[in-house]
Amino acid sequence: MSSRRLITPSERSKLDPFVVATGDASPRDQRDLMERPFFSLAKAKRTRPILYQTGDVCVEVYAVPEHGMATIWDADVLIWAASQIVEAENLGLKTSRFLRFTPYQLLTAVGRQTGARDYKLLKGALARLQATVIRTSIRQGEHWRRHQFSWINEWEECATRDGRVQGMEFVLPDWLYRGVIDRSLVLTIDPAYFSLTGGIERWLYRVARKHAGRQPRGWLFEVAHLHEKSGSLAKPADFAFDLRRIAARQPLPGYCLSIERRERRELLRILPSKSFTAPVDGAVNQLGTSGVHTIGTPGVPVSGFRECKPQLTLWPVNTIACPNLESNLESNCCSGAARLADNTDIRAQPPTEHPSQPSLPLSGRKTGGMR
Repeated sequence: MSSRRLITPSERSKLDPFVVATGDASPRDQRDLMERPFFSLAKAKRTRPILYQTGDVCVEVYAVPEHGMATIWDADVLIWAASQIVEAENLGLKTSRFLRFTPYQLLTAVGRQTGARDYKLLKGALARLQATVIRTSIRQGEHWRRHQFSWINEWEECATRDGRVQGMEFVLPDWLYRGVIDRSLVLTIDPAYFSLTGGIERWLYRVARKHAGRQPRGWLFEVAHLHEKSGSLAKPADFAFDLRRIAARQPLPGYCLSIERRERRELLRILPSKSFTAPVDGAVNQLGTSGVHTIGTPGVPVSGFRECKPQLTLWPVNTIACPNLESNLESNCCSGAARLADNTDIRAQPPTEHPSQPSLPLSGRKTGGMR
């Protein structure tokens, strides 16, 4: 008796596709991804897992040797997907975890080139995002449990016989999709973020945007605590040295960094600039350049206002208008007990994490307002 292999239908067959329309969308990031160690900060292949635990929050990230762990540069794909979903939701359009798009749309939106090498790198990023396995207890409600998923459930490339890529599809995990359509769990970010070249710089900007926001007195972190939150494989001394160099160069758009020392502790102060380089709150009509003339790979002249050339596509394109409606709530609440003298009014702020976490907000603005 011959056995027949059971063919499982693709998840895409059960979902309505969300066809990404042409046009710019203000970059948006998911809050949980901005401060937890979900990605490798190095461009070299990483297979060593990330194991992070603080209070009830658990994050475990595993990689396979063939592809390695998804990097913080690969996370640009998720930022782009979140931006498109929020933009469409703001305009009252129906969205889905199943996205259809052209690689040109994604690459130009995150400041990349559109040559053959860049298409190859995009496919490598999709492979790592699918191969990386995450296990976390974040957003599991009153019944504590762990949710396991990959950043992309499945993806497919649609190409002609001569190898010309006409379109792509991928399916986001439900955990991420729910965290995007919940507007309180999304923050706008400066488009200049995509021009940051260092892994620690990129991670540090996301931490600054999540914690310091626009609070006049910013946020204060212990360097040792930042090292733990980053999931970096660098030694604590090397990590601290990297932070000092970053603070000396001031590369983060919209934020100023300074190193302080209290007794034997080394701390990093993150302060918002007086004038943000991009209108991260108001409605915008086009992609900003944040005070620079180009956005893209360092050393490569890529314009942030590239002309959208006609693209081959397998699906009809619906034009989405440009206005972006901001609906993000502020989340800069106290996450630890008072340890520094300049934290004078944190007792009035509810904790958001385990009391042992030494990330300290600074007084000067009430929480819970709109950004």
